[in-house]
Amino acid sequence: MPWPRWIIGTIIFLIGVTLLAGGGYLIMLGGSAYYLLAGLACAAAAILMVRGDRRGLWLYGAMLGCTLLWSIWEVGGQFWQLLPRLAGPTVIGLFLALPPVRSWLTPTADGVTRYACTVTAGVSFLLLAVSFALVPTFDVRPVAANANANAGGVAAQADRMATDWRNYGGTAGGLRHSGAAQITPANVARLEPAWSFETGDTRAKRPEINSISFMATPLMVDDRVYFCSPTGKIFALDADSGQQLWMRDPQTVIGNAQMLNCRGVSYHEDRATVGLCAKRIISMTVDGRLLASDAATGRPCVDFGRDGTVNLNEGLGSTDPLRSYTSSPPAIVGDVAILGSYVRDNYSKDDPSGVVRAFDVRTGALLWAWDSGRPDDAPMSAPGEQWTRGSVNAWSVFSADPALGLVYLPTGNATPDHVGTHRSPMLERYASSIVALDVRTGRVRWHFQTVRHDLWDYDVPAQPVLFDHIVNGRTIAALAAPTKQGDIYILDRATGRSLTPVVEQTVPRGTIAGEPYAASQPRVKGFASFTPPDLTETDMWGATPLDQLWCRIRFRSLDYKGLYTPPSERGALQWPGTFGILNWGSVSIDPNRRLMIVNASAIPQEVRLFRHGTAGDRPAQAKDSHAPGYLPQTGTDYGVSLLPMLSPLGIPCEAPPWGKLAAVDLTTGRLAWQRTLGTTADSAPLAIAVPGSFNLGGSVNTASRLTFIGAAMDNRLRAFDTASGKLLWSGRLPAGGQATPISYVSRKTGRQYVVIAAGGHAYMGTTPGDHLVAFALPKP
Repeated sequence: MPWPRWIIGTIIFLIGVTLLAGGGYLIMLGGSAYYLLAGLACAAAAILMVRGDRRGLWLYGAMLGCTLLWSIWEVGGQFWQLLPRLAGPTVIGLFLALPPVRSWLTPTADGVTRYACTVTAGVSFLLLAVSFALVPTFDVRPVAANANANAGGVAAQADRMATDWRNYGGTAGGLRHSGAAQITPANVARLEPAWSFETGDTRAKRPEINSISFMATPLMVDDRVYFCSPTGKIFALDADSGQQLWMRDPQTVIGNAQMLNCRGVSYHEDRATVGLCAKRIISMTVDGRLLASDAATGRPCVDFGRDGTVNLNEGLGSTDPLRSYTSSPPAIVGDVAILGSYVRDNYSKDDPSGVVRAFDVRTGALLWAWDSGRPDDAPMSAPGEQWTRGSVNAWSVFSADPALGLVYLPTGNATPDHVGTHRSPMLERYASSIVALDVRTGRVRWHFQTVRHDLWDYDVPAQPVLFDHIVNGRTIAALAAPTKQGDIYILDRATGRSLTPVVEQTVPRGTIAGEPYAASQPRVKGFASFTPPDLTETDMWGATPLDQLWCRIRFRSLDYKGLYTPPSERGALQWPGTFGILNWGSVSIDPNRRLMIVNASAIPQEVRLFRHGTAGDRPAQAKDSHAPGYLPQTGTDYGVSLLPMLSPLGIPCEAPPWGKLAAVDLTTGRLAWQRTLGTTADSAPLAIAVPGSFNLGGSVNTASRLTFIGAAMDNRLRAFDTASGKLLWSGRLPAGGQATPISYVSRKTGRQYVVIAAGGHAYMGTTPGDHLVAFALPKP
């Protein structure tokens, strides 16, 4: 009965030929010879099996044994690295070892032949099982002891007063720390859903919306929860029940806005007045309006601008929601509201200005504007005059120090992002920096640049976090600036001087004519860095040897010389990609235990330049600047394609884990612990839960030694022990939690809540939704 031999042999032969062809190409690119040799062995074994020759099983068993040795030599005992190398060949080996299959392939086989594959497949399977059993020991990795880990104890740190959340980051400095202590490591496992609210803004409910992500961070003031939906609706909910108290719908014209989102609203209280709008909510819309609403009723504050609205498009010239809008809440310092804007990436050098403006929070009057494309001493633009087009913008959340009178901006670069031949020195000097502006005048007090001549879209994405830093026994008002590269700069927030050593790293130069490549880039020393090691061919991953081979070929086919490899016409591997290692979720700080909580993740990216006028093999036009595809970069000589480096099965080519959570000891600057964060259970085929998923969002920590975070690609909110990193609780969310949670205590009931927006993220592919979800301990 030869037909089973033909079927089995044909399948193994096709696998062998694929490995042979791909392996030969990989060798031509300077890569590993394993795949060519394995392909030869599989093809030869298949031919022998079809002929009924017992040497086919011997040859496949030998190939499997060599694969086992090669895998251990390449990656040791790392389960997730061994899996693509061994799982597929082992499953085939175990199949071939089944008695019926052996009888089909070698009807006259002797006893030794019967076990040719059985032994090697069994050893390989045993190795996988043992390495999988060791995975939990890697999950939490204590690094160093922290003397302040249990400082104060839970009871001593408990806030005797009701705990509000009045700013996006909890404080004006973005500490993301709550004094609440009712929920503790001892009882957090009893957390349960308390209430849930739906905004009505999803693609399913609003089909006219192209791309939407609900990732707002709410505020809680006077037992009212305030937040915005992606379309600019403002909501006020009861803090205990989640019942809607009011909603203001500004009837936003969505237009062609991309990645529609609103990260939050701002709160202002004028204690010298009473009545309508003594307490007000400041918010924005994607069609260019700044709104002031009465915190008690939601009614427009008629004394603000024109009937409660200020036109943010004045002075921007030609604009629309695709090109520019404000997604982050203004920083409120006294009676001044300061805000920047998102400007689309990689479309044109003629996009709207990234001007940062300050408005009187009571009247809406423009107080000052900082335009990075103008001289520092330039007067404010006259009515009708445009701000500098295509200038450096600041799209993320600002921090402020009212005592110093400073507001801190995390800036991006002048558009487009991946070509810089058009940029003037004026457009370069404040790009990818922390810029400290005087709140009264808008003048630059100091700035610190994290990337020179940025060609990687490595803008500073996160809210700077203000904290008291102890250096040689002296307390210094400091600022932590997380970056996409994974470095965290610790700066004196009065002067901008680095409080940790900064060294110059020589970086590779590219080949684009006229591009003034930077010779070196600053790097942090003496403080924990989350910049990953340079990638190697061994790091390439996949579900099977075939797609892992594809990723190895892609790796060898791209220009790659480590961090800051410049874009090229051949195609460059950018690691980390444009989403970076650290993003807008920023970091949280427990000031009592002197721990900084950091969530980090990265996916490699392929960046390729296309000279205008040549079609080449460029991909289709991207629908917006954050989606994969071709982007024109009009006004320069090159367009660019940005593609995540994925295998044909849609799996990242970099081996997991892709996401981590860690704590940094602020006293020593070293890691206190590090662990994987989240899984791929809600996004991977067959719900495969690979630990350490890509994540986007922030954390909040509490006085009771708890850290809460969503962010990961599975639909969960988690609680960790801040001191040790131990997972203590996990709660199910109705959608992706790509947002930053808050925690507050109700004045009315004394109950502590943890609240997070569960709306998913359009480009991460997490479950979409429009839910604001609250968790609390069961009622007494």
